[in-house]
Amino acid sequence: MKKITNIGIFVLLSLTLQAQGKFIVPNDLKAQNFPGHTEITWKNHQGFTYEVYRMTGNSKAFVKQGETTKGYYLDFYGKNIPQNARIRYRIVPKGMNIASNDAAKFETTITRKAYTDDDLLDMTQRYTTRYFYDFAEPYTGMARERSNDINGDIVTTGGTGFGLMALVAGIERNYFPKEKGLDIIGKIVNFLGSVERFHGAWAHWYDADTRKAFSFSKYDDGGDLVETALLMQGLLTAREYLKKGNEAERDLSGKITHLWETVEWNWYTQGTDSLYWHWSKNYGWKMNHRIKGFDETLITYVLAASSPTFPIGRNVYEACFKNSPYYYNGKSYFGIKLDLGMDYGGPLFFTHYSFLGLNPNGLTDSHTNYFERNKAHALIHRAYAISNPKKHPGYGAKLWGFTSSDDPLVGYSSHHPGTNDDNGTVPPTAAISSIVYTPKESMEVLKYLYFEKGKQVFGKYGFYDAYNPGMTEGQQVVKSYLAIDQGPIAVMIENHRSSLIWDLFMGNPEIQNGLTKLGFDFQLTSHKK
Repeated sequence: MKKITNIGIFVLLSLTLQAQGKFIVPNDLKAQNFPGHTEITWKNHQGFTYEVYRMTGNSKAFVKQGETTKGYYLDFYGKNIPQNARIRYRIVPKGMNIASNDAAKFETTITRKAYTDDDLLDMTQRYTTRYFYDFAEPYTGMARERSNDINGDIVTTGGTGFGLMALVAGIERNYFPKEKGLDIIGKIVNFLGSVERFHGAWAHWYDADTRKAFSFSKYDDGGDLVETALLMQGLLTAREYLKKGNEAERDLSGKITHLWETVEWNWYTQGTDSLYWHWSKNYGWKMNHRIKGFDETLITYVLAASSPTFPIGRNVYEACFKNSPYYYNGKSYFGIKLDLGMDYGGPLFFTHYSFLGLNPNGLTDSHTNYFERNKAHALIHRAYAISNPKKHPGYGAKLWGFTSSDDPLVGYSSHHPGTNDDNGTVPPTAAISSIVYTPKESMEVLKYLYFEKGKQVFGKYGFYDAYNPGMTEGQQVVKSYLAIDQGPIAVMIENHRSSLIWDLFMGNPEIQNGLTKLGFDFQLTSHKK
């Protein structure tokens, strides 16, 4: 005879009681207040339909806010409820009379708290970090490539690098127990040490079920040096965080050192003065993609030059990365001078990916001050949105910033000024992740999206990937999450608040040596204390 689980018994009891006209009270009903919404959670393994009602202050009636078959509901009210007001919620089975005596059993009460800008940032960071904690692939710990993947459990290496940094910050912020965060980091490190590598480099994607490389494109089924660099940026941040911990943490730090020292960066030069992005066992160097800047790939050269075992020389950096038609710029856009990069600077992830760990504050070379260069890039995007030459709805000081993301019109696309790719889509990650460069201007976007559009654009793991206010209502938001877009939000908010991730990554002595080799001046002292 098969055993009946506790959940099975609960389902049978629920069905029996409902057949008698009775209702099951949601188990473990909780409500938590945030600056402009309440998060209500309960156990709903059966997928029952519950209706959410709210009563505020001196009101005498409950008003329905919505319904759901999930075990959580985000009730957005923006700034419409006064601070310190009492809010009562009833989460009742569909069909129950909200005024009945039974409905009182389904009630929870909170008080709307006062909030600060830091509370808003903390809320955004907390929700976004959940993508790498709650939504991590359970057996490998790796970050899933996206929340709406049709290919199965595909995990991403670069996005996992961002996630490692977000997890370290989450541990420090007590978003979850330290031991659980370290458990995920340990799973990631063990997974990375067990899968096939390609002269030390990892593939862009892996299938978590088979643990085999999953092709990013036809010829991209092997080593991806840029994704490896984005991953290693996170690993070295975690190593620095763990190296002075207990025995288990130091052991994990040692495993990361082994991974770091076995990446054959110089092999990806093919013996030339260029660094190449891809190599495949099946197709060799067929993609033949030299890594040139100025773009998101700067961190690849920093790490390759910093390697204690397989380093590249400065000549590779000078002859390849800096030798492209879109490296030097020097022009002004809307009165803002841009030293490096393509016209208008390109998508804003150029200012995010390499600089999640690499601290742009005080980072200079003979060509630019990188903080000022990146700040100019963000401000050019803002000025473009205010100018709005294509007359897209919504663009302006409260809605700006363009980068690669999902897109309600074309699926996935790069978005940046001065190109046909500007189709009215604004990815929230662009301006929010730029907060280290444009704190006032980025906060204006964050407040607008959250307080005025939160019900549309904010969900379980924070801001959704793309918003296009010119689309038909109901199709304006792509309700997906991507690791490479979520990661910069969480990490850059932490760097803005404390510079923790910058301090950890820059604390690696190999990185300091590599930066010096490439001709950079840099600072190690935190700008935030």
